[in-house]
Amino acid sequence: MTGRITAVLGPTNTGKTHYAIERMLAHRTGVIGLPLRLLAREVYDRIVKARGPSVVALVTGEERIVPERAQYWVATTEAMPEIGADFVAIDEIQLCADPERGHVFTDRLLHMRGLHETLFLGSETMRGAIAALVPKAQFTRRERFSTLSWAGSKKISRMKPRSAIVGFSVENVYAIAELLRRQKGGAAVVMGALSPRTRNAQVAMYQNGDVDYLVATDAIGMGLNLDIEHVAFSATAKFDGRRMRHLFPYEIGQIAGRAGRHTMDGTFGVTGEASAFQPEVIDAVENHRFSPIQRLQWRNPKLEFGSVARLITALEDSPKDEWLTRGREADDLRALKALSEIPEIAAHVRHPSDVRLLWDVCRIPDFRSISEAEHATLLARIFGFLREGKGVPSDWLAGQIARIDRPQGDIDALSKRLAFIRTWTYVAQRKGWVDDETHWRDETRAVEDRLSDALHGALTQRFVDRRTSVLLRRLKQKETLVAEVNDKGEVMVEGEFAGRLEGFRFRQDATTSPDEAKMLARAAYEALKPEFSLRADRFYNAPDTEMDFTEQGGLMWGEIAVGKLVKGSEPLKPSVEAFVDEEAGPDVAEKVKRRLQHFIDRKVAALFEPLLAMSRDEALTGLARGFAFRLVEGMGILPREGVAAEVKELDQDARGLLRKHGVRFGQYTIFQQALLKPAPTRLRLVLASLWDGLQEFPESPPPGLVTIPYIAEVPASAYTLSGYRPAGVRAIRIDMLERLADLLRTQDTRGGFEATPDMLSITGMTLEQFADLMQGLGYKAEPGTREKTRPTPEPKAPEAGAEGSENPIPEEASPVAEAEAEAEAAAPEMETFYTFAWAPRPRHHDRGPRREGGRDQGAQGQGEGRDGGKPRREHRGEGGGKPRRDGEEGGKFGGKPKGKPGKFGGKGGKSRDEDKAHHYEARPPKKDKPIDPDNPFAAALMGFKSKS
Repeated sequence: MTGRITAVLGPTNTGKTHYAIERMLAHRTGVIGLPLRLLAREVYDRIVKARGPSVVALVTGEERIVPERAQYWVATTEAMPEIGADFVAIDEIQLCADPERGHVFTDRLLHMRGLHETLFLGSETMRGAIAALVPKAQFTRRERFSTLSWAGSKKISRMKPRSAIVGFSVENVYAIAELLRRQKGGAAVVMGALSPRTRNAQVAMYQNGDVDYLVATDAIGMGLNLDIEHVAFSATAKFDGRRMRHLFPYEIGQIAGRAGRHTMDGTFGVTGEASAFQPEVIDAVENHRFSPIQRLQWRNPKLEFGSVARLITALEDSPKDEWLTRGREADDLRALKALSEIPEIAAHVRHPSDVRLLWDVCRIPDFRSISEAEHATLLARIFGFLREGKGVPSDWLAGQIARIDRPQGDIDALSKRLAFIRTWTYVAQRKGWVDDETHWRDETRAVEDRLSDALHGALTQRFVDRRTSVLLRRLKQKETLVAEVNDKGEVMVEGEFAGRLEGFRFRQDATTSPDEAKMLARAAYEALKPEFSLRADRFYNAPDTEMDFTEQGGLMWGEIAVGKLVKGSEPLKPSVEAFVDEEAGPDVAEKVKRRLQHFIDRKVAALFEPLLAMSRDEALTGLARGFAFRLVEGMGILPREGVAAEVKELDQDARGLLRKHGVRFGQYTIFQQALLKPAPTRLRLVLASLWDGLQEFPESPPPGLVTIPYIAEVPASAYTLSGYRPAGVRAIRIDMLERLADLLRTQDTRGGFEATPDMLSITGMTLEQFADLMQGLGYKAEPGTREKTRPTPEPKAPEAGAEGSENPIPEEASPVAEAEAEAEAAAPEMETFYTFAWAPRPRHHDRGPRREGGRDQGAQGQGEGRDGGKPRREHRGEGGGKPRRDGEEGGKFGGKPKGKPGKFGGKGGKSRDEDKAHHYEARPPKKDKPIDPDNPFAAALMGFKSKS
């Protein structure tokens, strides 16, 4: 009994499969054959949803779900069960012309029938063949729901969203997907070699909008119903397994027809790398008019199992109908021929049951596609197990599966393992081939699922920027983006890392294209608007202890830069520039700037409090006020030679007022001791560099160092601001230099002296280093050697009652001791010493470090009166070292000294008018008033008067 036979033909996007499902469910039982395992699973899920899992069976080469009360069978065309069902449908019937699988579809066309209804679903090109081979068939044409039109050529980089780009090799597909990831955020990948689970995951990623592009092989032409608006061909030719050939028009129509969904129109075209289709091909695709199929692939279904030779003969038999043609030699036939030539197998295949078993083994698909020889070797091994009647040994099968069950590696490695596990999945589905069929079906399915998930992850990681795709989807849906900033400053938008929020500036993560960067910034800023305001509030209320400045003028909030110092109206009144993104808004920027200005104002007020207090002291008037202004200009430090004239004009009252503010009048420098601390020094360097407009600021020396190396490239002003004075190859801290000057004033600097332990201790130097320092200060250092003085040991009296105390010859008087003493006397230990004498160099001499303005450091003033030590001539108030004799030639340094020693240790002498004595003072005449008891030099001055 044969029911009604109907051929439902037409282009893609006509709902033929949906119609077949409805017709099958209208019957009590039914079988539907589909071209892809993926499509079979999709139809199975739809029918289960409608009827429940207890009545729906799924049968493919690698999957078998058969409930006891199965009524509806969903299968791949090759695995369709031969049962008496009320309804039978075969989808994509035009595959009867496919060189590889066509003979299977032709067999179903000729022999599979439903008891009440049979449907053939496919292309209009099959009308003539079906009419000739199935005379009772009725035809129904279903029109496309939407319009398909030619869109021309377009570069991949300019491809519109919701497009599918078709490649015809794995390498081509990967290259296109990589390009789309870099320029568009990513693409889903669909290939025939993917497992259904992987392919479904990739398709779902495209369908839900995670990515806007799909890259696929020509496998997209069957069974995938997607929301595709445009299909672009990256090539117009492909390799069909034997040769390169141009795509047939009906193949182009099958693939291009995936553009458009239901009533939504679609377009097709080519990429910039492919040549355009011929006008007649475009017209055929747009109007769905293709040349009818003239020949169907056929293989003899009546097999003879008497012997292997007779089976091969039957498989190679030719058809008698002009509509049929013998297809190319299939993989299973090649495998049969290869195994029949193996002597061990040929010797054991004697019974028809052996031939049938061998044929079943040869029908195992070559999923691995490594080589025909290797595939034949595997089949021979499996046949050997099955011929013995025990099936594939569990321990051997477990070992094979264990080597495959490794979900690590790249795309190629995972793809190969998936192909391998599909072989064992197929074996586990065959009844009687393994010991515990249920266990091994579940085991191989679990391994395939793990590998499929890993492959999906690898494809996604390589070809999809998930961050970009997620943000794009949220933006398209116009949803509010959720942003979070963790304690490391990482910005997560919708769970995806977008960049870092550094203070009030967003530093987005590296992107691969300008479009992606723009989109990422837009999404992040949209989500960060409330975060900017909250952070600005926290910053404004943060204590000063959380803030700091860098030695290059940066302003920090913890470890984050939030601004920088800029030049203000005065050196001690810098302004600030806040680092705030424009997208944060003017209110946030103003709040951050105001808080930074408060911080630096308070920092300057705290660290320079002695200096600022002095500038505000109304008791300072006249010359004292003017000198205080000079100190404020110098930020608390003034080299003495630069203000010698002003210092001379200050009387003792003025100096006393300045000393109350911590001002010290040193021999080399005028400074406030409190401003030499590390914190004010660090800020002073920053403010001075800012005021001078330097591009790179000098850094302050490490705290606690008495001397630091002198680097000629560093300006002298930097040493002064740091609180150091260059002398020789090193620079000495100015307060320690003044302590050294106090010690030097007690020495005979004209006649010469040696360094004392106190001098070396103050400077922290060795004798050689100290000698270089003294030469930098204008002294001459003459080295010498002498015998080192040894302390005379005191003889020890023998202890009373001690053993040997009555020895009449002491040890010191023994011959050995005398010989040692003579040897020591013959080779005395020598030591090096230096004699230092004041010997300033002429002004034009160019040795050693130089001060600002070109003044030689050896020609510095030696102080003035009580505050400076040795007296100087008035006409050399800018500093000139030791006083010189009035009779020196030309008034220059270095003249030969004459006369007798003076009372300060130098050489005395007479002027040309020997009747008149000359007295020089480096200060104005003193007023007759009691000596200030607070003066640190009071005791020294009183001692000097008593001697006079």
